[in-house]
Parts: sequence; structure tokens; C-alpha cells
Amino acid sequence: MNYKLYFFSIAFLLSFYCKAQDIRQPNSSEIKLGLEKLNVTGSVLYIAAHPDDENTRLLAYLSKQLKLRTGYLSLTRGDGGQNLIGTEQAELLGIIRTQELLAARRIDGAEQFFTRANDFGFSKTSEESLEIWGKEKILSDMVWVIRNFKPDVIITRFPEDARAGHGQHSASAILAREAFSAAADAKRFTEQLKYVKPWQAKRIVWNTFNFNVANNTTSTDQLQINVGLYNPLLGKSYGELAAESRTNHKSQGFGSAGQRGDFTEFFSHIAGTEAKTDLFEGIDFSWKRITDKNDLINLIHKVNQDFDNTDPSKSVETLLNIKTLIDNTGIKYKSDEIDALILACTGIWFEMNSLEAQYAVGDSIPVKLQAIARVPKNFPLKISISESLSNQSDINLEPNKLSIINTKIFFREQKIRQPYWLESEFSKGSFEVNNSRNIGLPENNTPFSAQFIVQIGNQKIVMPHPVVYKFTDPVRGEIYQPLVIAPPVMATLSEKAFIFSGDGPKKIQVKLQNFRINSSGMIEPKIPYGWKITPQNARFNFRNKGETETIAFTITPSGKLSNGELVINTIIGDKVYNQSIKEIKYDHIPAQTLFPAAKARLEKLDLKTAGKNLAYISGAGDLVAESLRQIGYEITILSPQQVLTTSLTGFDAIITGVRLYNIEAQAKLIQPKLLEYAHNGGVLLIQYNVNTPLQISNIGPYPFTLTRNRVTEEDAKVTFITPGHSALNYPNKITEKDFDHWVQERGLYFTSDMDRAYTPVLSMNDTGEEPNNGSLLIADYGKGKFVYTSLSFFRQLPAGVPGAYRLFVNLISKQK
Repeated sequence: MNYKLYFFSIAFLLSFYCKAQDIRQPNSSEIKLGLEKLNVTGSVLYIAAHPDDENTRLLAYLSKQLKLRTGYLSLTRGDGGQNLIGTEQAELLGIIRTQELLAARRIDGAEQFFTRANDFGFSKTSEESLEIWGKEKILSDMVWVIRNFKPDVIITRFPEDARAGHGQHSASAILAREAFSAAADAKRFTEQLKYVKPWQAKRIVWNTFNFNVANNTTSTDQLQINVGLYNPLLGKSYGELAAESRTNHKSQGFGSAGQRGDFTEFFSHIAGTEAKTDLFEGIDFSWKRITDKNDLINLIHKVNQDFDNTDPSKSVETLLNIKTLIDNTGIKYKSDEIDALILACTGIWFEMNSLEAQYAVGDSIPVKLQAIARVPKNFPLKISISESLSNQSDINLEPNKLSIINTKIFFREQKIRQPYWLESEFSKGSFEVNNSRNIGLPENNTPFSAQFIVQIGNQKIVMPHPVVYKFTDPVRGEIYQPLVIAPPVMATLSEKAFIFSGDGPKKIQVKLQNFRINSSGMIEPKIPYGWKITPQNARFNFRNKGETETIAFTITPSGKLSNGELVINTIIGDKVYNQSIKEIKYDHIPAQTLFPAAKARLEKLDLKTAGKNLAYISGAGDLVAESLRQIGYEITILSPQQVLTTSLTGFDAIITGVRLYNIEAQAKLIQPKLLEYAHNGGVLLIQYNVNTPLQISNIGPYPFTLTRNRVTEEDAKVTFITPGHSALNYPNKITEKDFDHWVQERGLYFTSDMDRAYTPVLSMNDTGEEPNNGSLLIADYGKGKFVYTSLSFFRQLPAGVPGAYRLFVNLISKQK
């Protein structure tokens, strides 16, 4: 496939792809909107830093009211944020948020792009962000997107200074301004010019905002657009569309209510030709900017004027004539628009389904090919369909008759596909991309695609479409999910890190999953120096596809050893695989399947514990409970209802998951009992919450305030305010070394204005800031202990950070 042509295509068809990769039939109103969009050749690109930064109301207005080709370039995939719907973090969270953005774009009609920038967490300055990302690398990516997309106008979400509220926000604005100029400069990033030409947008503006009184960057002398209009073809205002779009950001808890009525967006000039009264002043969006042939303009006018919403097929012959003229212009995205409209007006639906969800690499795959053309019986043109992957040709599509063919296909490409930005090891600041022409794409070009060729009269439309697995769920109905091509056998470890707190052995579980009939071979663990593992290998022999087997190994830390990685190799014949499988499944996005390396961290800690039985009340999602099981604690997961009905006296400590007091509606009911438990002699540890919204105003037995303050430098110096406190001495002696090798950050949403009953234990700060003692508060309460911590244990413990384990154990321990 020609990459350049595919890169920015199917802008119109994108709206008709449902969330799980099926093609849905657009209704007559949507077809009419697409016909009107044929008249417009302009484009606009919106740029910000993260998923959720985009102005979805403005995107919907630009795409569906002005009918411009609209794109959103998010520099990152949101990998550094928090997850309110599950336990995925870092790059796994980035995959979820990528799919949430694509779901949002299917609502507001824009296209989605990214750079290689990795969201490394909250950043306080643009200088830090640009240094960690690698400024020239990310600038190159932005120039590549601009040169491909060719926007007439570029819009940024944020200013270049501290008003942006986040270093990555302001960095996105700085890079956007520089990319605006660099994209037009033939001397910049010359390696791209083999595929694209320099492009100069007319202007770049800042979409100013009024998030609240303290963050009002608008003024009456700025350019203004009323984006609160109502679209009768869609039956919705752009505020309502924006809410539907934004609600797809479920991992961030951004469910939104529809807004109705006038709403003004403001714009401030940055560079280029300044507009006085209209954001698109001086730009010709008609076909006259591309061709002087009036017959194309006249035909588009005619098809819009003659469109019959009760029988769209009447427009097909005119659309076929328009297709010839548009194809001759070489404007690929417009050719894709007209192709999609022709298919829509002929009611053509097609798909190729695999009979099973997963196959092994190299397998022959049984599939069902289905196609139908829902046109009247008197439709004057012959319609047929061919599919090159299955070698099916010239299947005649009779009006409203479903054609079904069962056949087999074989994919020549044997490579196990990962998301392209995760194929190679990556740094804190950016991903490595093996094929530079993938840069900008939201996800992989579908690797397992059927190539459909639809013949209508004397015209051909070529449309790739992924082979998918389809099944019927008794509750959700018909479900589509991507076809998975996997190694024949995969070995998945039960944990990302195995923590040893003594010299005793530990059993680990390796789950084998078979994807092929008659698979046999051996798994062979590789361990760091000084560790012992038994058995040293294990054989498997699967007869049936889908079989699983769990094999136990015993690992013992022995004498002088090196902490490092346990790697599981799967040997089948002369081939060695070392992939595991990771599935991400949520109802609002397509299922995502990854094949990370089959490895885990082995870490031996100098760790003493006190107490044994812990209760854990889950919050927004974390892996802290699982991590504590690793070091020998017995964990009971309690629901809020169980807290109310269960005796808590048998627990040595109770721990609440991250953000519990933000999301749990029963927080007001359970809090008195939790505090009573602490008052009677227990240890209650509350992990971080954000300052708004909170279900209750007083989280602790004595008052304190939650702020937005944080320490983002994971290597920031930590000072012991009260070195003699038991939290730093029992049962483990905490030293500065225990704060080595922390990941992403020290902590977030620190406390302030704490009552004198609390003892602040630690002080820390980012470079150039005042010391902050709000990361860890401890108070004696009755016979027990209350702990509130904003330290990011939810990141540190799953990552196997030794000092984080030692400190956390101290916090949940009570000295007799």
C-alpha cells in the first residue's frame, strides 16, 4: 500500500466505522452532510499535548458546520496519567487513551494524529518537557504531520507560558509555532521531502479559554466564533456532539453533559497573515483553488440539489461522474470522500469475518465473506465485488440479496504485530519508531486486511477493510473485535515483578496459552546470577487449540546475587519465542491485544514486616494489593458494603485504594466505621485523592486540605523532618537510599493546612521550589494510627521499587 496515500485518508468514511471495526450504514442525513462536504477543500489542524486537551465542540463545529477537513494532533498518548477504570498504567494506559481518542473522533468527525512524545507525567516547565522529549525529534514529527495534512489554519489549545498550567501544555504551543514555520522551510527536515513537500499554513492562532475566573485568557478584541449552533441534519447542537465525544475519555472520568445554545470561542493571533474579522479570512475553500473546471463544481451543486433522502441510490450515477473528475485532481482525501458516498448511496455493506478470535502465525484462516448492495430492484447499474486476499472475484450483488462465501485466507507476513510505537525499547521522553513513515498515525495500518474492489457500472472503488472476529454476546448483542495473530504458544507470568523479602523460596506461575492444533515444545526460564530455579525447564504438548496449562517454578534467592530479569523462552522446534499476551478489554473501545516480552523483575529486599492480615478497599484502580501479597501479606478485598457489615477488628491495617474518596458514593457511610477502627487500635492508611470532586470534606480525623501541589522529579531529594519517627524506623530503618530508583514522580496532590495533631514526616521539592512537607501525614488517633500519603506508591510498588516497599510496610505497621 502507498503509505503517503493511506496516511491521511478516509476522513469521511471514518465517521461510519463503529468502535469495533464494523462498517455501519450512514443514514440519509449523514449522506447529505457528506455531499455538502464535497464542496469544501479547506482544512484545519488543532494541536495540544494530551488526550482530553482538545476542544471537542470546536472540532465538531469545524468538521460538521464548516465542513472542513479537521484534525487533532495530540503530542502524547496520555501515558503518564491516572486510570479511573482499571489498573493499566504507562504505555498500557496510552493504548486505552489512543482508542478513546479515536472513539471521540468518530463522534466529532475529526481525524487523530500523534507524535513520538511520551507522556512522562506532570511537568512544571516547558523547558523540562522539551528537554525530556527531545525538542528536534518531536518538532520533526509535527512538521511531518503538517506537511502531510496541509492545514490552511493551525490552532493551538494552550499559550506558551505558565498560564498553560502544565509544562507539556506550554511546550505543545511552542512546538506548534515553530512547526508552523519549519513545515514551510525546504531546508528543515529534508529527509521528509522524499515523500512530502513543504507546506505553509495561512496562519496559526491560539484558542484562548475561560476555564474559570482565574484562568480567563479571552478578550473582546479577539476573533470570535459562535460554535453553539444546532445542526438539523444531525438533530444535535455542537455542544451536544462535544459531550458525546468527550464522554469517550472514560479512563479520565470525563463523562459530560450536552450543552445547548450559543457559545463563543475566542482566538488570538500567533503568526502568519493576521485575520481581522474571520478566522479563515483570505482562504478560498472552494474547488477553484485546485481546478478551473466548472463541471466539477456544477456536478457537486447538482447532486446536492437533486438528493432524494428516500432513495439515495438516485445520486449514484452523478457521483460516479464526480468521482472521475475528483480522482483526476489527485486530492486523495477527496477521492476517499466520494468513494465513501458512492458506497453509502448504494447501500453497500461488506465484511470478512474469521471463525475464531485468534490464530497462530502462519496458519490458514477460515473466513466468511459477506456483501450486499441495498438498492432498488430497478437500479440501472451492475454491481459486483471482488476480494483479492481470498481470490474471490466478480461476485454479482443482486439488489438487497446477501452474498455469503466461505473460504480460507493466508497472511504472508509472519511478523507478530505490536503497536508500532511499542515495537522497540523506548525512553522516558519518546518512543522509537522503526518505520519513520508510521509517525503520526494513531495506530498501525491494519496488518490483517482484506482488499475489497467494488465495481459499479464502469467504475471501481478499492477499499481495504480489516478481517475481524464477530460474535453475539447475550447482553451486548453483536460484537466485533480485531483478529489476533499470535505466536503458537505464549507464556505469561502472573506478575511484572517478583519481590523476595527473605531467603526463602517462592513459587511462580507461568500460564501457557496455545493457539495451534498439536503444539509441542519446551519453556526454559533464564534467571539472573545467584538465583536458583527448579525445574530448569518444562515440556508442553497441546493437542487442541485454545488449551491452557499453568506450570509452577520455584525460585530461590541464593547467596550473592544480582537483581534482574526473569525471562521465559518458549522453544518450538528450531524457533524461540519469548512473548506473553496482554489483553485490554473495555466496552467503550475495541479489544486490544499486545505481546509484551515474557519477563518479570526479580528483586530481593532487605525487608522486615509486622502484622499479617490487611484489608484493602479498592479505589479507581491500582495494583497495590497484589504487590503486598508478593511480600507475604494476606489481603482481604472489602467492598464498601462489606466495610459496613464486617467486623474490622481482625485486620492489622486497612488501606484505601487511590482516589477512593473521589469516586465512591458510599464514602460518607464507611468513613465513620474506618475512623472507629483506627480509634480502637487499628492502622488506617489512605492513599492519594485529587482535591476535586471529593465525596466527603474531611478525609481524616483532624482537618487538612488537599492541593494540586506535587513533586514530579522522581529523584528529588527527600529530607526526613522527624528522623526519629517510627515510620522511618520500624520495622525497617529508612535511609536516603530507599528513595533511589523511584519512577515518574515522588507524589501528587500533596496536603496543606494540616492540623497540629498530624506529624509531617518527609519534605521534598522540585528544583527551584520551596520544600513541601505535605506528602505524608501521620497522626495518633485513640489507640491506633491514621496515615494519609500522597506518595505515588501505586506506581512504585508494581514497578518493584525496593525502598517504596520498605516505607509502605512501615506505614502500615504499628509498634507495640
